Amino acid sequence: MSVGLDILVFGAHPDDAEIGMGGTIAKHTKAGQRVGICDLTFAEMSSNGNVELRQQEAQAASQVLQLSERSILGLPDRGLRSVLEQIDQIVAEIRRLRPRIVFAPYWEDRHPDHVQCGRLVEEAVFNAKLRRYMPEVSPWTVEQFYFYFINDLGPATMMVDVTEVYDQKMDSLRAYGSQFEAPKAGNDIVATPLNQGYLERVEARDRMLGQKRLVGYAEGFVSKPPYLVNLF
Repeated sequence: MSVGLDILVFGAHPDDAEIGMGGTIAKHTKAGQRVGICDLTFAEMSSNGNVELRQQEAQAASQVLQLSERSILGLPDRGLRSVLEQIDQIVAEIRRLRPRIVFAPYWEDRHPDHVQCGRLVEEAVFNAKLRRYMPEVSPWTVEQFYFYFINDLGPATMMVDVTEVYDQKMDSLRAYGSQFEAPKAGNDIVATPLNQGYLERVEARDRMLGQKRLVGYAEGFVSKPPYLVNLF
């Protein structure tokens, strides 16, 4: 069975993948690779915006990043749990899209849904390769699995230089106006951590990580198995 996507990025909510690795996504689509995002929930518990608007924003961000695929599983926002029903939906999505590489949120984050998303995807990646697990759907083995950071920068063991596509990352984030635009007199937007200079903090974080290897901007990742490098 042939590979469907080169990269599949899971997020708990629309905008998670863009915050954590929008530059890496843009860099790979620019190189002609097929990249997809799967949002686990509609983010229906968001303080600002609504499901319809957030879906429109996600589609706009997808166009900026030139995604080959964007899907949503419709799991409950603030109701992600390590139960087979939810794991199996992710397994089915992995088997449907057949990615070489999968990314999910890092296991430490201030938002419990981000943490739970990483746990669910990690289990699903393992189960997806088992031929006797959900045998009605052909198994799929993911070649590499990485974690990305959303709200905080953890101990990155790998980084990607995204300097040349950083404007594209920021444009994809600005597509989520309901989340990141500051409240103004006369509108019904409520103040949240996301609309109080959040994008500026994301940019500062990516710039700070880039300084470690003297590049303009970088995004960090973690792999539980040792990262393999062929030296020659």
